[in-house]
Amino acid sequence: MERLRKIIHIDMDAFYASVEQLDNPELQGKPVAVGGSSQRGVVSAASYEARKFGVRSAMSSVIAKRNCPDLIFVKPRFERYKEISSQIREIFFEYTDLVEPLSLDEAYLDVTENKKGNPSATLIAKQIRDRIKEKTGLNASAGISINKFIAKVASDINKPNGQKTVQPEEVIEFLEELDIRKFYGVGKVTAEKMYRLGIFSGKDLKSKSEEYLTRHFGKSGSHFYNVVRGIHLSEVKPHRIRKSLGAERTFNENIASEIFMLERLENIAEEIERRLKKSKVAGKTITLKIKYSDFTLQTRSKTIDYYISDKDLILEIAKDLLYQEKMKNSVRLLGISLSNLNTDKADSQEEKKEIFVQLKFKF
Repeated sequence: MERLRKIIHIDMDAFYASVEQLDNPELQGKPVAVGGSSQRGVVSAASYEARKFGVRSAMSSVIAKRNCPDLIFVKPRFERYKEISSQIREIFFEYTDLVEPLSLDEAYLDVTENKKGNPSATLIAKQIRDRIKEKTGLNASAGISINKFIAKVASDINKPNGQKTVQPEEVIEFLEELDIRKFYGVGKVTAEKMYRLGIFSGKDLKSKSEEYLTRHFGKSGSHFYNVVRGIHLSEVKPHRIRKSLGAERTFNENIASEIFMLERLENIAEEIERRLKKSKVAGKTITLKIKYSDFTLQTRSKTIDYYISDKDLILEIAKDLLYQEKMKNSVRLLGISLSNLNTDKADSQEEKKEIFVQLKFKF
């Protein structure tokens, strides 16, 4: 029998925007958006003052400005964000070596056994948040529970600058009350399908048999059946295995000429080659991403028999994909990504590790 894990999900509050407000006191208390303010600009992050007006990440800068006329746009400074992110991760490692970064501003920590010998994951999360505030001047929120899924959902509940612990005995009730859209694997299309089947909450999901869910959702059905019962056995992986690598570009003006598209694809392929060599990986599946001027999105993929990382080979396959069918419209974005990487073998070995049964013990 294996004991229950204690997982913390740390999520920095409006990280990019908060860094900008920290470094420039004139921005404090004001609606700030990190991103481009041009017609083609996109919001990368928004301060909480901006969020009150409905400004969100991935929103068009034009719409953001319309929602909040006083919005202040700031260009992103990724080197600065990486610098602070490194400081935050140093704090994580003071408590445990089982740290799985998801991005610059969030990570999972397994503190079942920790360097402080502290049996309370709740107190550890509070200490970490206090240390982050002390060292960087920034606020973080946290979720604490028995697995990664519940911890991540919990970290959103008392944002900003708060935390939420879901005790083992509270897990089932917590999951039953959860909106179905909060569950892993439930995107817009799946959510609409669930609505049609009368599934709106975790409780509705839990009422369905595994056979029923598998019949309607394929392999994902078993995942939904288990996760709503608190069974989510994914471990905190300090060395996350990369699944794909890519790059994309949004253009200042729509492109209708395939010749101009090829020029852009060449630049993207060069960037991907640089990233692949830095990461020391190669891939077999090449995917071309096309976003048209009407914002419709299309992807075209091709899998070959060998791993590649060379820009010329990547570009050659991307060209084939580009010419696969006629363009529907002028294009505002092109992207190339490689998946089916040569890390997958290691990943499959990782997945073969022993599955732990989770038992109750006090947080």
